[in-house]
Amino acid sequence: MRIPIQVSEENREPIYHQVETQIKALIVGGKLPPGTPLPSIRALASDLGCSVITTRRTYQNLQADGFIQTIQGKGTFVREMESTRMEKTKQKVVYEAFEKAIQQGKQVGFSKEDMKAIFSTIIKKNFTNGG
Repeated sequence: MRIPIQVSEENREPIYHQVETQIKALIVGGKLPPGTPLPSIRALASDLGCSVITTRRTYQNLQADGFIQTIQGKGTFVREMESTRMEKTKQKVVYEAFEKAIQQGKQVGFSKEDMKAIFSTIIKKNFTNGG
């Protein structure tokens, strides 16, 4: 199984964190429902073009956080999560993305009004016609 994840060497976040964040978003967004098998550590490393150590760390963190479980001899699967935890995680994922976007906007010199205008444009573009 191929998971739709993209990593960027230019991103200041470590690759394991980029992958971890995207897998969490796919899980809480329902794109990877409970019981979904995940690729092996080696297969994921190969798909992403990163080291096995990186993907192992990602899976270890996701397992420690209760998002996935590894069953010896069978593989790694998405775990069932309670709905309140899913909602909190959804909020955290989006909050962190907005936080990062705002920091980047500030770094390039945008004002609060500039950021609001950009945000408004993106909202309109992505939520027009029920999107």
